[in-house]
Amino acid sequence: MDLTKFIRDVPDFPKPGILFRDITPLLGNPSAFRAAIDAMAEHYRQQPIDVVAAAEARGFIFAAPLALALNVGFVPVRKPGKLPFETHTFNYELEYGTDTLEMHTDGISPGQNVLLVDDLLATGGTVEACCRLVEKSGARVAGCAFLIELAALGGAQRLEKYLPYSLIRY
Repeated sequence: MDLTKFIRDVPDFPKPGILFRDITPLLGNPSAFRAAIDAMAEHYRQQPIDVVAAAEARGFIFAAPLALALNVGFVPVRKPGKLPFETHTFNYELEYGTDTLEMHTDGISPGQNVLLVDDLLATGGTVEACCRLVEKSGARVAGCAFLIELAALGGAQRLEKYLPYSLIRY
C-alpha cells in the first residue's frame, strides 16, 4: 500500500513557509494505519526487541500498537511531572532552550533491547534524548522507527548510531 496517499500536505502551518505533513488521514483509515504498523513490525520482527518506548504524544499512537504486534511491552516517555512513580530524567538542549523527558525507573531494565518509535523524524533532537534516557537506564537502543522522515533536516544522520528506519521519506 502506498502510504504517502494518506499523508496530507498542509502549506504554511504552523507558520508561513512550513509544509506540514498531516498524518490524520492515515490514522482515520484503518487499512492504512494497520499497513503502517504491520510494515514497522515486519522490519523488526526478527530482531531482539524487549520493549517499545515512545515520547508523548504522537509517538504513542504508533508505539503502542507496534508493541502489541511485536508482543512486547510499551513504555511511555513523558514531560516532567506526568508520571506517578520514580523516574529517570534527561535534560537536553533545543534550538532555543532546553527540555526534559522522564521515564519510570522500572519501565526498562538494564540489558533490555529497546525500540524507540515516533511519527516523524525531523532534526532528531527529541528521539536522541529518548535514546540517551534509555541508555541512562542501562538498556540498549535496538533501533528508532518512524512513519515519516523529513530527510533534509538531517535527523537520520544525527541518529545514525541508533539505526533509524522510516516508512516514508520526504
